[in-house]
Amino acid sequence: MKNLLLVTVLFVTAIASAQSIKVRGTIKDSIGDPLELANVIATVEGSGDIESYAITNYEGRYQLDLPKNGTYLLTASFLGYETVRKTVVIPEDGEDREDHFILNSLADELEGVEITYEMPVTVSGDTISYNADSFNTGNERKLGDVMKNLPGVEVNEDGEIEVEGKAVTKVMIDGKDFFDGDSKLATKNIPADAVDKVQVLRNYNEVNQMRGLGNDQDNVAINIKLKEGKKNFWFGEVTAGGGVIGEDEAGYLAHPKLFYYSPKYSINLITDFNNIGEVPFTPRDYFNFTGGFRNFNRGGGTTFNISESDLGFAVAQNNRASELESKFIAGNFSYAASKTLDLSGFAILSDNKTNIVNNNIRQFIGTGTTETTTSTNDQRSQLGMLKLSSVFKPNVNFQLDYDALIKLSKQTEDAGTLSIVNSFPNDISEVKENTPVSINQNTNAYYTLDDKNIFAGQLQHLYQNEDPFYNAIQDAIPFPGVFTQGENGEIFDPLEASDRYNINQRKKVVSNKIDAKIDHYYVLNNTSNLNFTLGATLSSQQFDSGIFQILDNGTTNTFTEADFNNDVTYNFSDIFLGAHYKVKSGEFIFTPGLTLHNYTLKNEQLGTTVKQNDWKVLPDVNVIWEIKKSENLRFNYSIAAQYTDINDYARAYVFNDYNRLFRGNRNLENALSHNYNLTYFSFNLFNYTNVSGSLNYTRRIDGYKNNSRIEGISQVGSLFNIDSNFPDETWSAFGRFSKRIKKLQFAISGSVSLNTSNNLINADIRESKNFTQNYNPSVRSNFKEWPNFEVGYRLNINEYENGGTVNTFFTNRPYVNLDVIFLKDFTLNAEWDYYKYTNKANTVDNSYSFVNANLYYQKGESPWEFQIQATNLLDTKSINSDSFNEQFNTTSEYAVLPRILMFVVKYDL
Repeated sequence: MKNLLLVTVLFVTAIASAQSIKVRGTIKDSIGDPLELANVIATVEGSGDIESYAITNYEGRYQLDLPKNGTYLLTASFLGYETVRKTVVIPEDGEDREDHFILNSLADELEGVEITYEMPVTVSGDTISYNADSFNTGNERKLGDVMKNLPGVEVNEDGEIEVEGKAVTKVMIDGKDFFDGDSKLATKNIPADAVDKVQVLRNYNEVNQMRGLGNDQDNVAINIKLKEGKKNFWFGEVTAGGGVIGEDEAGYLAHPKLFYYSPKYSINLITDFNNIGEVPFTPRDYFNFTGGFRNFNRGGGTTFNISESDLGFAVAQNNRASELESKFIAGNFSYAASKTLDLSGFAILSDNKTNIVNNNIRQFIGTGTTETTTSTNDQRSQLGMLKLSSVFKPNVNFQLDYDALIKLSKQTEDAGTLSIVNSFPNDISEVKENTPVSINQNTNAYYTLDDKNIFAGQLQHLYQNEDPFYNAIQDAIPFPGVFTQGENGEIFDPLEASDRYNINQRKKVVSNKIDAKIDHYYVLNNTSNLNFTLGATLSSQQFDSGIFQILDNGTTNTFTEADFNNDVTYNFSDIFLGAHYKVKSGEFIFTPGLTLHNYTLKNEQLGTTVKQNDWKVLPDVNVIWEIKKSENLRFNYSIAAQYTDINDYARAYVFNDYNRLFRGNRNLENALSHNYNLTYFSFNLFNYTNVSGSLNYTRRIDGYKNNSRIEGISQVGSLFNIDSNFPDETWSAFGRFSKRIKKLQFAISGSVSLNTSNNLINADIRESKNFTQNYNPSVRSNFKEWPNFEVGYRLNINEYENGGTVNTFFTNRPYVNLDVIFLKDFTLNAEWDYYKYTNKANTVDNSYSFVNANLYYQKGESPWEFQIQATNLLDTKSINSDSFNEQFNTTSEYAVLPRILMFVVKYDL
């Protein structure tokens, strides 16, 4: 199969190459200086259709591919210069040729510039603008399909947009925020036929006054320009369908979507109801949804986050499960209330019901014990989110922003597990429930005093309230042999003997955190500035928990000992003063800095108080080498002080699972991380080559490590600061290379990561290593007339080494995607994914495939479209995965939805 795919790709490439020639040349001004980023476009004489285009490199050179036996008009243009045209005749036996252009300056007569054709790609500063129709093939349905066609832009498997290897977290439509903070909602919902241009905004900063003052290299935004027919009009679609899941279960879907954009306001309404496994908004999306770029004191040297108690809910693998039912409603608006005030916001409601069936083989490193489990998990995740934002800008010197993000959720899980250890079964029932609430408010002010002095202030407040509840009922005695205070060391006090051990845990965590800082930027000249920062992080948390047992007769056995009840108050403060100097020298930009921190920690529990007070000076440096306008190399180094929240300071036991107990350490001190990052990026429109890569190294000393006692499969753990002679180290590298040759896009990407950590297990320090490799070569076509395809191969290698035991797992994944338009009004889209999951020990060998296909019929410009949708045509029953931590390795098998056949009708509004 692999050889057949390779031969097919090479054959198509050879045919395309034999039928065309290359036209090369230069574009210079009247004195012979090359014009970088000038445009050349070739149109077919007579029809005026665009055949090819090019943008000059730093030497003013361009390159075009033109089919033989044709006559073309070459148009060379550059803003502020005259437009020059040449007619080129390419005979059937034509050979590669050169044509050069000289453009005369129009000086200040910009009104004399004639724009005859819309260039497919234009570059202006940090903005790359794509004309969508120049890349579309006619098969595109959503924005994600459009984005995949654009050179330098990727859409990952989760539907998120990536540029230069970085995820895009801000998407705008005509300059207005689209669900601020998420790109997946845009790629999967905005109709492709509404998109006119896609603007990639690199080095993005939302505040005009702040651009160029700091380092915004990691900020990438996307702005979608709509076609004229989509402005000041409601547009959207209504999609509905029905069918069958497996043998006899009814399947349904309904996706009404409505959009409106005008200069004054915009409205987006998205809904999605289905039971066929399409998950529009996952719990992972919910917890990662931060609402935009604002990241307090990024690079300031402190890592301190309020964690969320998710109770370890089971997660669907690749959004696949044995049953999935989703209900999703989302609305987004923006409103220009006046010339000085803009209002925007969104609301999201999601309700997912999931049934997860999995089989696990878990190997415990410390004891050599193997546990085999079969589990069924019924979950329901009800998620709600509301964000309101305002931007007040009375003049160019002042801007005031305010945001409020409210998140509400209710997550429940009922799980049944059969655990077998040494041939002894243990029937386990678990109930988990959590209803967290959080309110995050942000106020930001920016003021330009004069050309030399710019001020920025930021104030954030986070309120979070969590009340997770956990219940486990099992046949076996919990934690045998782990607690020495029990009789004969078999059980832990004050557990009472029962036929079924019914253990419950209540827990409540209330957090308040305030972040505040003021930045003063003093502009020294056009190439340098000073930045002084004064700020603070203040956190106060309350943690309460308790464990109790329900006996066989229904009475309650409350664990009253201090070891099983938490009543903790924890306060953390970080007062800091920082100074950074940014200077540009030739092709280099240097930004070194120092931040002085005073840390104060206080935890109160068991009637006593433990205090800490630390002073630290943390350096950081950023160096940028701007090799060319579209090529740079960046280096970052920083030392970060890591502090943790109340969950790791509460010393009484809490349940993490039916066989795992954890207690914090009230005497924890901070860890220090040395972070190195080297990033390279090149976007070459001369030869259609895009290269990006990064190298990362982190060395953490005095890290928070697990001190675990393991007997059989039972674990009791706590945290401690490991000696600096046992650091944790992480090496990682990422690279991507893509090149467009005529109508084919070749790409290869890869990532490797080596993580080394040390933990204390049964009084011995054990080193654990995790070496992960991912590789993905692919080729994708972009034909206007021919069928289009994507062929690729994904290889994933996970190697886990722990306690002298090495386990290596391989996942080989060739895949093919096909798009065909036939009989004018029919479109066939098909996807094939093949998985071969094995391990080096030859104890696991599983192969399976997923084939999905969609047949569309749309008569001409009719608003009606009919679709036959087939998912999992081969009726694959399960998928595999593996995971690793310092205590055990796990190999898992997950049941997935059976074959689904649907008839779907869509009406374009």
